[in-house]
Amino acid sequence: MATEEALLFPASFAQRRLWLTEQLLPGTEIHNVPGVVQIEGELDVVVLEKSLLEIMRRHEGLRTRFITVQEEPWQVIDEQPDIKLDQVSLADVPEQEREAMLHRLAVAERRRVFDLEKGPLLRLKLVQVTQRRHVLLLTMHHIICDGWSIGIFLRELSLLYEAFSAGQPSPLPELPIQYADFSVWQHENRRDGVLAKQLQYWTTQLKGVETLDLLTDYARPASSDQSGASLPFLLPTGLTDKLKSLSRQRGATLYMTLLAAFQALLSRYTGQQDVAVGTPVAGRTRRELEGIIGFFVNTLVIRSQVTGRSVDL
Repeated sequence: MATEEALLFPASFAQRRLWLTEQLLPGTEIHNVPGVVQIEGELDVVVLEKSLLEIMRRHEGLRTRFITVQEEPWQVIDEQPDIKLDQVSLADVPEQEREAMLHRLAVAERRRVFDLEKGPLLRLKLVQVTQRRHVLLLTMHHIICDGWSIGIFLRELSLLYEAFSAGQPSPLPELPIQYADFSVWQHENRRDGVLAKQLQYWTTQLKGVETLDLLTDYARPASSDQSGASLPFLLPTGLTDKLKSLSRQRGATLYMTLLAAFQALLSRYTGQQDVAVGTPVAGRTRRELEGIIGFFVNTLVIRSQVTGRSVDL
């Protein structure tokens, strides 16, 4: 492991935000990002481990942990990944109980708390369900990844495993920059006054925004316990086609149309015309950032004045 002085970088603004949340809610697993990879057929575990190590070599973010210097977080990038592939076999578990055991293992991995200072902030567990079926449980702390990053990880794992299985070298080109370079760039922009301009913009845009007076089933608790639920539903194909057509007519994307409809619905429920909705954005504003595993995602506020007539579909 290299000295901390040689591999010490400022945390990005997104990482600082998440680090602060961790200080306020210590010992929480709410920032764990789980992934499950189903592997069917014969598996060469040695090749899999080699592929995983190559991904960690390529992406410094996966070898990053955080220390506190003068009450602020700093990234420490370890030269060698302190990560091993834990292996579990369910061969001795009765067949009718394997799926339940696999589920319990996945839940336990998702709930295990990370130590930001000691690291590593990536866990890998390979579960052998049968001779020809394995499940790779992948868990990362949100401070080193986002949803886009999971896609990068899985894509590179597939390409590397295929190449290494055939005795070929890695087909992936070296990354032009690393996440720490992005962090340094952000802090340089702060010194150049870019951050101050952005802060002034959002201060102006959000001036006077009010909380929506939504009718809810339960009173808001004094402190958040991070519990919640979701209600998935499908839009009929015919309605979806009409929404796409309307979007094209108005020069908008389908997302823009659905967001407008959602804000109109909130306005109808609350009787308020000033409606602000938070929406996640990828945050990868430069092409060089598209192939990096790291925490880039951000939440932006879309504020609209809901007025005017309705549109019939």
